[in-house]
Amino acid sequence: MIQDSLRQAPLRVLVTGAAGIIGSAFWNSRHEEFSLRLADLHTDQLAQAPCPSIRLDVSDHAACLAACADIDVVLHLAGIPHASADFDTQLLQPNIIGTHNIFHAAQAQGVKRVVFASSAQAIEGYPLDVQIHENMPARPANMYGASKAFGEGVASAFAHQYGMTTIAVRIANVARFEQGQQHSARDIAAFISERDVVHLLARCVAADVAPGYHVVHGVSDNRYKRLSIAATRQLVGYAPQDDGFSLLGL
Repeated sequence: MIQDSLRQAPLRVLVTGAAGIIGSAFWNSRHEEFSLRLADLHTDQLAQAPCPSIRLDVSDHAACLAACADIDVVLHLAGIPHASADFDTQLLQPNIIGTHNIFHAAQAQGVKRVVFASSAQAIEGYPLDVQIHENMPARPANMYGASKAFGEGVASAFAHQYGMTTIAVRIANVARFEQGQQHSARDIAAFISERDVVHLLARCVAADVAPGYHVVHGVSDNRYKRLSIAATRQLVGYAPQDDGFSLLGL
């Protein structure tokens, strides 16, 4: 754990994009484990959250500085998550400027670790019959994936320039699978359940990981995995419980 044996207080974690699907799942199940500060541009969905929340536009650097004050770890989930998003009108401000703002603000406020929500879209340019390993470089096939590859580059730069611990999490297909549903082989191989993605992010926040830049993969323990999780298991102790093929009865 990041906390040493003399420190009993829970980690203070800023969660950006906390009103999204993954952010909401995270704070709903982990608010007793960490001291969370929830941040989102849209705060209505955070009104009933059992932890403090703030409105945050990540394209506003001053607001990012304030949000990162007195924080141990930033879990950066904010951004536009759509593969078909337009770069100029949708991706530029939150995914490019906002990502840099968060890393810069975290470093300026003395935050030692940033966990960045990258995406499997960052490696979508590889052939579908190739399993992607954590040490393989980004190869996006659309501008959304390119924006996530940019974020991975920012994470690497801040780790090497400032000695931070930065973890890029290539999150794949977050979904709820049930028997009888029809999904493509690609989407099943990239499946990750909500409980597995929450577990993975919690491990990235709290696991004993050396300073530097790291890439981990966010898929469940599927029979076939589009992204390998062997190094992810070893680095952060990821122990997924679900298999997309089994959940669909395949």
